Amino acid sequence: MLADLSPVIAATTQWLIRAYPASGGALASALCEVQARQAVTVAAWLRYPTTMDAALLGMTGPGGSARLDWVIGSDVGQDARDAEDVQDSAWRSWVDEVVASWAACLLTDPALAASAVAGLADGEHAAGVPVEFRRLVRPDDRDRRAAALLRHPDLLGPVAGLHRAPLLDRLGPDQALIA
Repeated sequence: MLADLSPVIAATTQWLIRAYPASGGALASALCEVQARQAVTVAAWLRYPTTMDAALLGMTGPGGSARLDWVIGSDVGQDARDAEDVQDSAWRSWVDEVVASWAACLLTDPALAASAVAGLADGEHAAGVPVEFRRLVRPDDRDRRAAALLRHPDLLGPVAGLHRAPLLDRLGPDQALIA
């Protein structure tokens, strides 16, 4: 049994940075990817808080990116025509729609992101490991410029709206008033 969320985190991060790419060169791309990865990591740890949850995900699979691709108006994952397309799209099967939606919520709402990171303190994934999600929670100007599309509330709205309510439920009743 796979009790590691890294395939889901990697694939969902890849989906986000392909759907909402950075502009401005290699440094901007790296900063955008770090922010996406931090948001996806927090979302995955919240969605699958225990080793057992992660192991069950490994057995059942996350569902893939088909609905997300449709929501943003992309048919990339729908119609692979040759072997290269099939190989390129294989990672899409590890994209988790709920994790992507929750990450989008965190990227567009700093207060919600801070609450989510604080909520990880008691979880199994962060136990005994110092974790910091500075680029998610406290992005500087360079981070914001690099991830302008990735953090744009209007652009991420359709993805964030898919599963915002369960995220707010997970974080507690006080969060509904903040978001």
